[in-house]
Amino acid sequence: MKDRKQLPKYMQLKHEILSWFHSGRLKPDDQMPTEHEIAELFHMSRQTVRQTFGELEKDGWLQRIQGKGTFVSSPDSRKVKPAQTIGIVTTYISDYIFPHIVRGAEAVLRNRGYRMLLSSTDNDKTKEWESLQMMMSQPISGLIIEPTKSAEGNPNLSCYLALDYEKVPYLMINERYAEMSCPYIKVNDEAGGYKATEHLIEWGHRKIAGFFKMDDLQGVNRLKGFIKAHHEKRVPLLPQAVVHYTTEEKRTKPYELALSMLTGKPEARPTAFVCYNDELALLLIEAVKQAGLSVPNDISIVGFDDSSLAAAAGVKLTTLTHPKTELGTRAAELLTDMIEGRNGSEPAGVTFEPKLVIRESTQKIL
Repeated sequence: MKDRKQLPKYMQLKHEILSWFHSGRLKPDDQMPTEHEIAELFHMSRQTVRQTFGELEKDGWLQRIQGKGTFVSSPDSRKVKPAQTIGIVTTYISDYIFPHIVRGAEAVLRNRGYRMLLSSTDNDKTKEWESLQMMMSQPISGLIIEPTKSAEGNPNLSCYLALDYEKVPYLMINERYAEMSCPYIKVNDEAGGYKATEHLIEWGHRKIAGFFKMDDLQGVNRLKGFIKAHHEKRVPLLPQAVVHYTTEEKRTKPYELALSMLTGKPEARPTAFVCYNDELALLLIEAVKQAGLSVPNDISIVGFDDSSLAAAAGVKLTTLTHPKTELGTRAAELLTDMIEGRNGSEPAGVTFEPKLVIRESTQKIL
């Protein structure tokens, strides 16, 4: 029950017992330990345990059988709750493009009579587990989930299998864990990385450096497109021209390596950067300034996501589009259709094709 000390004791215990159900430690029709045994195990009062059991029974997780004890309910015997609440779990909520995604989903859910429950993982796997546990402890009808560090595997697989077992509809946005077969809504990130690089090559650039965040599959696929464009256009790609970094390094490593490239020998200096996203592109514009150079006269820069940052920057960014609000809208529509049985068969997913938006941060090499 770590990291839940801010909750009342009976709720801490409720989360812990729910984790037993979701992990398979206790299965449907298993008999629960007695209130006395639970109280001894967690050093709690019998009254606290009784309150927790009451909550779990009210939610349909437990059933008391007179003269026999308390048992884990089977899925078929649990109370059917009205389709009222949709949970949304994203890596961030208030930063970058995420408010647009949430607003798109919220508008649809409100119009269709659903409430929305939000949670953020801060791109941390442990917090993803906590968010999923919190969601599963609520009477939710479905979930929209953005995987956390999707390129680093899925240590929280048991939570997703629990959703499958409990027949809770869910879909993933921006990416999908490789082993999951749930519906998804995402951008064709490989195509975006390709288009960004192709644009620069067609404008005469031959020394292009790429910066990609590699702990999520978006970054992995954008890098694939970057490399593919070089190969197909037969432009040599130096190993040193690819910079990969993690979420924890995003403020430091790309900036430092870009600055090192820009302050090296002029003949070895890149003429263009392809960036994982607009946020990074703005950071690297600062590195260009620090090196005494300018965008686009010395260095062309391409971002990704066409965020509000792209048009508001001092040098307006050439970038690739991300559907943002439409992605949230489509996710909410697809999930509520799944819940209400309007899909026919379960959809595999939706992929948006990004478009190149040319602004001031790139120019042709004469």
